[in-house]
Amino acid sequence: MRGKDNIRTAAQVLVDQLRINTVRDVFCVPGESYLAVLDAFHDSDLAITVCRQEGGAAMMAEAVGKATGRPGICFVTRGPGATNASPGIHIARQDSTPLIVFVGQVARDMRGREAFQELDYRAVFGSMTKWATEIDDPARIPEIVSRAFHTAANGRPGPVVIGLPEDMLAERVAVDDAPPYAPIETAPGSAELAKLADLLGAARAPILILGGSRWSQAACDGIARFAQKYALPVCTTFRRLHLFDALHPSYAGDLGIGPNPKLLERIKAADLVVLIGGRMGELPSQSYTLFNIPRPQMTFVHVHPGAEELGRVYSAHLPIHATPTAFAAALDHLELPGARGGQAQAAHADYLAWTEKPTDQPGAVNLGAVMVWLRENLPANALLCNGAGNYAAWIHRFFRFRRFGQQVAPTSGSMGYGVPAAVAMKRLYPERPVVCIAGDGDFLMNGQEFATAVQYGLPLVVVIADNGTYGTIRMHQEREYPGRVFATDLRNPDFAAYARAFGGFGVSVERTADFPDAFRQAQASGKPAIIRLAIDPEAITPMTTLAKIRAASLAEK
Repeated sequence: MRGKDNIRTAAQVLVDQLRINTVRDVFCVPGESYLAVLDAFHDSDLAITVCRQEGGAAMMAEAVGKATGRPGICFVTRGPGATNASPGIHIARQDSTPLIVFVGQVARDMRGREAFQELDYRAVFGSMTKWATEIDDPARIPEIVSRAFHTAANGRPGPVVIGLPEDMLAERVAVDDAPPYAPIETAPGSAELAKLADLLGAARAPILILGGSRWSQAACDGIARFAQKYALPVCTTFRRLHLFDALHPSYAGDLGIGPNPKLLERIKAADLVVLIGGRMGELPSQSYTLFNIPRPQMTFVHVHPGAEELGRVYSAHLPIHATPTAFAAALDHLELPGARGGQAQAAHADYLAWTEKPTDQPGAVNLGAVMVWLRENLPANALLCNGAGNYAAWIHRFFRFRRFGQQVAPTSGSMGYGVPAAVAMKRLYPERPVVCIAGDGDFLMNGQEFATAVQYGLPLVVVIADNGTYGTIRMHQEREYPGRVFATDLRNPDFAAYARAFGGFGVSVERTADFPDAFRQAQASGKPAIIRLAIDPEAITPMTTLAKIRAASLAEK
């Protein structure tokens, strides 16, 4: 309770700063190192989600940051709790997601002795955060938390870690609250826009590439209007498919793992590439082979909200320091001199042909057909969450994302992300259908968070592609060491029984034709649900099989 003269415990001051910054959801695993904060939560109106492992809690908070553009909030305990949370922190770093992780710490008078579960958070997290710090003085909580929100959310977003010594949290202090943070929308200058107009007007084969974070519905809409006006092809980078409507007449596909070969040809033949929001990392750049480094072979425009990213890898002919929202707003007023029509129609036709029908694959369950059924039967406001694994190739190819924010998935390639993300999305948007697509190995890395979904009554649906193997590693193994299978086989539980054991709905699908009825049963149950798909391990990608990869590798050796 707040005392006379605004005196509060440090923990109460901290929780008040979260409320001032319009935080609604907090994800945590309780720990004795921040008991004072748990007590302050007791009297707050924040929605607290108690998770089963800190990695899941951090991923849930990261998913909220990814979906809203505002920092996701996570609390974990010291030592093992902090290290368990590190996957979520790393995802936020690579995915450019605003995230603040508060970590319990040993008492201030014990530091430096390697006290119970003591870690130096600045050293441990310094290389994967935008800022890692501790709060020694409770009077500085408003200042430091305010800086954390500004740091996490602005420029290129990313994670912040704040250590909380347990004795500090119990101190009482009279201190003024800080004002709420505000996002800073850096806009392009008039000279940059004029040069961009000249470049686009003169280009015979331009293409726009969308990626990164700091996007909004307004930004996506603005890019779509501009692209349609000038018939510009638009593609999205790895796991940023939701940035552009797949059925927009300018959409050319996604530039990730296993992209449409015609899209790669189109980009290589382009005389102007405009990259908006993204960094063009290893996966979308096809292992840094698509564009010359440091100077791309075609005219290259790079629009990014973080000035430090401009010129970091690619020396753009025209670097523009701007957020996607501010840049898209500027495009509404941009007229191209002597502009000719782009190649959007042909690019979109290539995309539709690439994604229209599921490819044939071994086994009785065709994952491509499942994805096509989902795209045709899920409502427009449905959310899809996934982690990492070869199964995701079927999502990227056959599910057509229509709305901003519809896909919540890690560009960092972190396994175990889908279930926590689905829990977070159902907490954030209880009225929207939420579907998690997972592999078997992927699911069991954070499958315990299915219990969290049951605890909070979140009727999400998890579809598990069960092929009994770590498929991505097996694929690489067959390519590099054909026939020498080792350490990639899995013995899985009965996933349908697993769901029922937690109090959810579970069903196993052995034939493609049985999936629609299973999905309808899962939704009708009103419970968190798991649908297990019996996938043949030979069906390793939409384009090939393990046997074909092995044979090709042996032929080369």
